[in-house]
Amino acid sequence: MEVIIRLQKAGKSANKRYNYRIVALSKASKRDGRYLDLLGYYDPAKKPAFASLNRQKLDKWLKQGAQMSDTVKSLAKKIKDS
Repeated sequence: MEVIIRLQKAGKSANKRYNYRIVALSKASKRDGRYLDLLGYYDPAKKPAFASLNRQKLDKWLKQGAQMSDTVKSLAKKIKDS
């Protein structure tokens, strides 16, 4: 089973801006389908944008061969640098 780490829409606020979960899910799953593991959160509506990521879970999935989406790669780098 191929696993991808990507963003999943979680909800929206009154001004129609979405919050996101960072999740590990099967590559065959839908974007907003059932996920295997919750790794963190991302809220671009806050100023500055809020992001949290569980590094231990992320490393576990990467060791098992999961691939990160480009967006999650850039978020992980920004969180690591700050």
